[in-house]
Amino acid sequence: MAKYSDIKGFTVQTLSTDTVSNTGATGAWSSGGNMNTARYTLAGVGTQTQALGFGGRTPSYVGNTEQYDGSSWTETNDLNTGRGYLGAAGTYTAALAFGGVTPPSSAVTETWNGSSWTEVNDLNTARNEHAGFGTQTAAIAASGYAGGMVAVVESWNGSAWTETADVNTARGDTGGGGTTTNGIMFGGYTPTITGATEVWNGSAWTETTDLNLARKALQGAGIYTSIIGFGGETATAVVGSTESWDGSSWTEIADFSTVRAEVGPAGTSSLALAYAGNNATGIVAITEEFEITPPTAQVQVEGQLFFNSTTNTFKETILDIPSGTWASGASFPQAVTEKGAAASSNSNGVFGAESPVAATFEYDGTSWTAGGTQNTSRQANYFGTGSSTAAIFAGGSVPPSRTANAETYNGSSFTEVSDLNSARSVLAAGPAGTQTSAIAGTGGTGPGPNDGSVLSESWNGSAWTETADLSTSRRLAGQMGASNTSSLIVGGALTSPGARTANTEVWNGSSWTEVNNLNSARNNLAGAGNVSVGIAFAGNENSPPYSAKTEAWNGTSWSEVNDMSSPRQYVKGGGTASSAIALGGYIAGPGEASALTEEWTADLSNKTITAS
Repeated sequence: MAKYSDIKGFTVQTLSTDTVSNTGATGAWSSGGNMNTARYTLAGVGTQTQALGFGGRTPSYVGNTEQYDGSSWTETNDLNTGRGYLGAAGTYTAALAFGGVTPPSSAVTETWNGSSWTEVNDLNTARNEHAGFGTQTAAIAASGYAGGMVAVVESWNGSAWTETADVNTARGDTGGGGTTTNGIMFGGYTPTITGATEVWNGSAWTETTDLNLARKALQGAGIYTSIIGFGGETATAVVGSTESWDGSSWTEIADFSTVRAEVGPAGTSSLALAYAGNNATGIVAITEEFEITPPTAQVQVEGQLFFNSTTNTFKETILDIPSGTWASGASFPQAVTEKGAAASSNSNGVFGAESPVAATFEYDGTSWTAGGTQNTSRQANYFGTGSSTAAIFAGGSVPPSRTANAETYNGSSFTEVSDLNSARSVLAAGPAGTQTSAIAGTGGTGPGPNDGSVLSESWNGSAWTETADLSTSRRLAGQMGASNTSSLIVGGALTSPGARTANTEVWNGSSWTEVNNLNSARNNLAGAGNVSVGIAFAGNENSPPYSAKTEAWNGTSWSEVNDMSSPRQYVKGGGTASSAIALGGYIAGPGEASALTEEWTADLSNKTITAS
């Protein structure tokens, strides 16, 4: 017999409350077994159930080593050199201890084989209060105190230490974690107490989002994309604060039961261990165990249908573009106008500098970092699409001529690839696909200042192919799209001086089709999103003052939504309908270039389904 659900459709979930946005995981600390020797400034490695704590201060500097089995600590063989404020890496049975203070500052390095310590080659720079992480055969010692703060970073290969790239901010008493190719260091003092966070990619350190609570004498457990920082001292107090790092930002999640600083760490971001330390009452032997608590809420998922039994309503979770807003981001390093951009969100993009400079800059949602240098310096709204690690740029102007040159970007360097078939500049601005599948539409091909084109070229990752023309010849349009078979071009300047269009055309892989127009005809605008859902923003409606308008596309028609903070034209941008970026442009009149960055965010929302 056929099931009713097979005949009539699928089952709609019944919930007593609406779904909510993901509030993230929380966690809690609970009591574990006390150490045998109360102390602080010790180091540690291992897991929550197999941890090793060593060194520290009682207040004398000691080499005491203890092993934790998940419930109690057992004394074992001491370090050969008793010390505190030391760095550590490795595991319960294969650990590395390096640096510290005896006093004075020490360069001593020792390895642990599960039962005893052996001295090996020293650090090049004796120091203490440094960040340490990695394994027994591949470790990092970063920054620290050596009679003054040092930015020195050393890498251990299992037999010797080698100096590598310095941190951006020299400091001591930091937390850290990771490997020799992917690490993180946070907090500390310079001597000013700081919440600064830096990430390590194996060759360089990059500043990123600060801790919510600036502090020193804290510790960390986890890896560079998922770590917790706990305990420490602010300028006024010892704290038990615990913050969780998700690869881009910090979130406060839980406090110690007993606040303290300079504890020993072990474990991961979800199962961590903090032991010993000191606070206002003195030196303690307390051990606390941390466990993450996953979110229990019914989390919003786009396209989800459910029945709310409390309000007796059917609802759908959709992207709520009308409620989206623009917010200020970090200013670009220089004022820019007619450049190229490739962005996948409001926190991931690479943007060209002002010509004749061929430099680019990458954006992570918090700050700008110098990127690779293009082989060809260009201007005049050249084509760009992709992300900060996989982009393609093409066309533009290399005065006095337009260019067909195309280059791909891998996150660090540019490589020349096959040229466009037609040299052109002032192409449509916004996402046009990916580094391996894109559409480059419209643009100026001739010598005149008001020329436009109906040209469209498809990129397959290795070559450009001319496709069917657009219906309306134009330049300086906006664009949004996902691939070389799905794109949308909107607005732009017509060939007649001062003439602008609201025309919108959609590409399906074989032809362009005219659809509903923008509400406001304009040129020099940009887009974000795809052919089903997107936004078009900024531009020039009738010379200065320029436009701050944002219009949302729902796959059928345009509607006005929240304006940008600053009216402008020639903006560069990209991203999605829920996470977009707008950069630079003219803010008032010719020559008045801007370094402004604005970030667009639209969230999911539960909408009641009504009969019509």
